[in-house]
Amino acid sequence: MRLTRTADLWWKNAVVYCLDVETFHDSNGDGCGDFRGLIEKIDHLHRLGVTCLWLMPFFPTPERDDGYDITDFYAVDPRLGTLGDFVEFVRTARDRGMRVIADLVVNHTSDRHPWFQAARDPGSPFHDWYVWRDEPPADAAEGVVFPGEERSLWTYDRKAKRYYLHRFYRHQPDLNVANPAVRDEIARVMGFWMELGLSGFRVDAVPFLLEAPVEALPDPHDYLADLRAFLSRRNGEAVLLGEVNLPYTEAMAFFGESDGVGDELHMCFDFVGMQQMFLSLARREASPLTHALRERPVPPRDCHWATFVRNHDELTLDKLTEAERREVFAAFGPEEDMQLYGRGLRRRLPSMLGGDLARIKMVYSLLFSLPGTPVLFYGEEVGMTEDLSLEGRLAVRTPMWWDAVDGQRRDPGSLLGWVRLLVERYRECPELAWGEFSVVDTAEPAVFAHRCEIEGGTVVVVHNLGDREVSVEVPGVEGVLADLLVDGSVRAKGGSARVELGPYGCRWFRQVTG
Repeated sequence: MRLTRTADLWWKNAVVYCLDVETFHDSNGDGCGDFRGLIEKIDHLHRLGVTCLWLMPFFPTPERDDGYDITDFYAVDPRLGTLGDFVEFVRTARDRGMRVIADLVVNHTSDRHPWFQAARDPGSPFHDWYVWRDEPPADAAEGVVFPGEERSLWTYDRKAKRYYLHRFYRHQPDLNVANPAVRDEIARVMGFWMELGLSGFRVDAVPFLLEAPVEALPDPHDYLADLRAFLSRRNGEAVLLGEVNLPYTEAMAFFGESDGVGDELHMCFDFVGMQQMFLSLARREASPLTHALRERPVPPRDCHWATFVRNHDELTLDKLTEAERREVFAAFGPEEDMQLYGRGLRRRLPSMLGGDLARIKMVYSLLFSLPGTPVLFYGEEVGMTEDLSLEGRLAVRTPMWWDAVDGQRRDPGSLLGWVRLLVERYRECPELAWGEFSVVDTAEPAVFAHRCEIEGGTVVVVHNLGDREVSVEVPGVEGVLADLLVDGSVRAKGGSARVELGPYGCRWFRQVTG
């Protein structure tokens, strides 16, 4: 297919890499990462093949929620550098062919933000920038995001003598997006950072952003469409990547659609597919993942799902049944200290898989071959593990392992070498990002096989989720299947091909006919 088309919609075959400036690299030895340190290590990301960097919050913060409690949306936390350092970083990233997006955390602010401090005076124009009630509603305890840490969504403020809404922690009061002044300010924040070089935003907690108070927004999705329109006016190539952890039918609404083209979020994370993948891994059976991907709707034109193995939060399993969740807990996090909020695991993949390199490599092969834009969390490429001595989600947000990078950099058999190869092959195969996806049925329960095809090009990928060797017949192919990961090929006979897979084996093929 034409490369000009893939370049116009760059996010559909991007390689996204999420990092926290604070934990990535320290340039001055004070124990805190910074933008200058990030610049020093940017060639590692370039060699890896990253095309888009996603920055976790880097704004001034009291650090009560690892930076997601913001006191100034227009500045850089002094510990991390200056606006000048930020601009130098973006310029350097562009020079290496990488776009930069950042977290847009506008569902709430820190309670220390000047806006909220002013809002505590009921006579202040900022009072209506937040959501207040004289008395909490009867269902105030329903929907608490952090059970065990918060008991209500409403907290009493003694100065205001009213209750304010907070979907997350009580020190993070929710902004009132029904207020036109708040909506204007959010657009101003977006415009500011785009002027400094950002190519878009990862939008935090999108469903919560549109919820409060819904009675004042006739259709909350109109607001999301307005944000998209503003973004596109300022920068036609900029993207909105949304955190939308909802069932597929509900998540689809956040793409929006006008005349067949999406007009809200460009991409939504595929939380359902991720959770079903871990259920498949726990069972060593392909059926949960197969079912999820067959049920996953096709987004509107120019929109895309974003796929991931791990992110910066707990590995949420909230879309599994209670029995399924227990299966995954038993397989990958049986101890209570490994679990969080009764719904997730605060572990990284290598620990969950017992350090089995073949199995770890197979999972990342899945990530880069499944339909969607792959998103890596920093350190995944070198097999970083968690630190369970730290509280909550901080267990997976530890400093980057640069000694592992140095140790694996010249070892083609290392995990880093493998991820580099997967990135290279993924970028060489537009069929994976752009093609029509279909599951390929085989007779082996442990094998997940699929094909992607577009404009005469076909890629077939086969994964063995089991711990024993298998030989499977892959139907619906012809000619020669040229192996893309190792030297070799398989010839089809009678419309099918016999493929051999070792324990946790994976193979990518391009169909060559004629």
